[in-house]
Amino acid sequence: MPEEDDLLLDWMMEKENQDALKLDEAADAALVQVVVCRGYAPDLTDDELEEVGRDPFLIAYGMAAPDRCVVTTEASKPSKNGRTENPRRVRRLSVVWCNPFQVNRALGFHTGWKP
Repeated sequence: MPEEDDLLLDWMMEKENQDALKLDEAADAALVQVVVCRGYAPDLTDDELEEVGRDPFLIAYGMAAPDRCVVTTEASKPSKNGRTENPRRVRRLSVVWCNPFQVNRALGFHTGWKP
């Protein structure tokens, strides 16, 4: 099967776009703590923190500046395991969020599939 061009990957690999997409900063520990305490629970065990993973860091990056947006593929509803998904957390923390389709629309990306 011939390898197809991945136009989005090509765009992401351009130096100026990489610079714009990459967060080259450390997470603000105080903001991460706010996310964990207000978005999850203030008394998580080590096992629960491990399960939470890196999401609090992502949300803290979104909180760090008013022009940032957390992009997620998660739906804004409780998951099957009862865990609240990130869109509800970021909304509760007043962080702007969107899904990849909204990003594509906002940036004017299109597939060219429709005339």
